[in-house]
Amino acid sequence: MAETIRRPGLDDQGFIAREGSLARVPAVFRPVVAAARDRLPEVFGARLHSAYLYGSVPRGTARVGRSDLDLLVALRDEPTDADRDAVRALGEAVDARFPQIDGVGTLLYGRDRLLGERERYDLAWFVACLCTPLLGEDLAEQLPRYRPDSLLARETNGDLARWLPRWRERIAGANATEEARRPLVRFMSRHLVRTGFTLVMPRWNGWTSDLREMAEAFAGFYPERAAQLRTAARYGYEPVGDPDVLRAYVDDLGPWLAAEYARVHGVKDPRPGD
Repeated sequence: MAETIRRPGLDDQGFIAREGSLARVPAVFRPVVAAARDRLPEVFGARLHSAYLYGSVPRGTARVGRSDLDLLVALRDEPTDADRDAVRALGEAVDARFPQIDGVGTLLYGRDRLLGERERYDLAWFVACLCTPLLGEDLAEQLPRYRPDSLLARETNGDLARWLPRWRERIAGANATEEARRPLVRFMSRHLVRTGFTLVMPRWNGWTSDLREMAEAFAGFYPERAAQLRTAARYGYEPVGDPDVLRAYVDDLGPWLAAEYARVHGVKDPRPGD
């Protein structure tokens, strides 16, 4: 039997290693992180359980003026619409104050949902492996270790077929300008590349958050679609506002990827609101 190759992103036991750390935050972004850290307790008080960084800033790969600040906030109870409005206002204030970032995105969840069985291989994995503790008690201490297996693949990205109709609606509702389409291209490019990567992740046997590395891993198993995913990876970093790109995503690459994902890993269990 052929020897299994262990790729980057795993520890010596074959579990996905937690990526990112506060020590990796580039100096230019540290005042941004500090401002967010200081503001969150002011907004939520004792309801705040914990907060985390994720994305390029804690990985040390953020680009000045191009990267956004990504946060995940866990509350002791379920968030309300007023809570979502509050984190949106906080993000807008931090974004306006610091030109080195291009926006602030905040995920907001209740602690019980993040620790619940239904999210064990989706949001919980995200916290345990892709989030860097910023405030409070680290939920990862109550979560299992994760391997890059088919169950994780299914529960993280096995819902693309449910997303595609919503994407078509967003495309139809976007203003007919290049500037309005560019964020959609960036978002959908990243989603498709990550889905393509997790499709092959168990066979590749590793983890990476780099879009180009994801596309190359995918290319080794689906050479006939390699060029499309490599292009999507490029647009994930440098988006264009071309409507043909969006149409190709929802009419060709997206439907193919959703069908192949279902064939290989099955379909993600529905979540409330799906």
